[in-house]
Amino acid sequence: MKQPLLAVALALGLAAPAAAQDRLLNVSYDISRELFEALNPAFAAHWQETTGRTVTIDMSHGGSSRQARAILEGLSADVVTFNQETDIDVLAEGGLLPAEWRDLLPNRASPYYSLPAFLVRAGNPKNIQDWDDLAREDVAPVFPNPKTSGNARYTYLAAYAYELARNGGDHTATQEFVKSILSSVPVFDTGGRAATQTFAERGIGDVLVTFEAETGGIAAEYAAQGFERVTPSQSLFAAFPVAVVAENAKRNGSTEVAKAYLEWLYSPEAQRILAEHFYRVTDEAVAEEYADRQAGVTLVTVDEVFGGWGAVRADHLADGAILDQVFVNQ
Repeated sequence: MKQPLLAVALALGLAAPAAAQDRLLNVSYDISRELFEALNPAFAAHWQETTGRTVTIDMSHGGSSRQARAILEGLSADVVTFNQETDIDVLAEGGLLPAEWRDLLPNRASPYYSLPAFLVRAGNPKNIQDWDDLAREDVAPVFPNPKTSGNARYTYLAAYAYELARNGGDHTATQEFVKSILSSVPVFDTGGRAATQTFAERGIGDVLVTFEAETGGIAAEYAAQGFERVTPSQSLFAAFPVAVVAENAKRNGSTEVAKAYLEWLYSPEAQRILAEHFYRVTDEAVAEEYADRQAGVTLVTVDEVFGGWGAVRADHLADGAILDQVFVNQ
């Protein structure tokens, strides 16, 4: 007697097909761990509700420039969520995504933004208020190596822009100013997470320079130490660009979920999570809800001060360019 078809299927483990599952690798900057620990479950719930499919989101964190190099060398990222546009440009130049990647999502593919700011020790004993305080002989600033960290590169450029505005456009004096800051850094870690540990756990330095969003998270994480957030009078607009690594996503069969993941970052739900983590967001209604978390500041852009990221790469970041000249013996 033949067994019922259902019994045969059960015996073979075929009775109920497994729910469809998607998988993504998001390669991100060094200090984004807690942010995506909050964002990813929310997106997974949204994805299951809208498609009936589950998604697993794997993360890789590190200095954004090092991450870009790892992708070029074979790390199979489906999406990147970086803190500097030049690191995505490198991937575009390597043929992994379109040159016009900024045009594929709103706000030049940056769903949120921040700016370099300061975190000082309890009571601000050195009275650190602005960029010129970082050049004082009695102040030891802490930030990672601008050669490996997009976070630190913004710090370098923000300090440069501040001094250039203060001295009326004297590049020679500005380079001496930035050199004095770099020469006072006690240790150059490769990424922002290690720099935070140097400052908060090893007790090194007087001021941690990092993204404003990160200062809020660190102050909360190390509340017992009483760290205080300081926003300088002027800082640099720091876009947080995102992109689908098109060639990898196509090969991995993840293009649909990769695009949806990045588009979801612009949703009110995701924007509120971002604002909770002290990022400045592009949704005007959500930004208004969290306005009391953000200090007033004059923001300048890379385009305004430096002529765009292409000029920054050529004039400041190329081998032997300005950054190398002011970073000697470091």
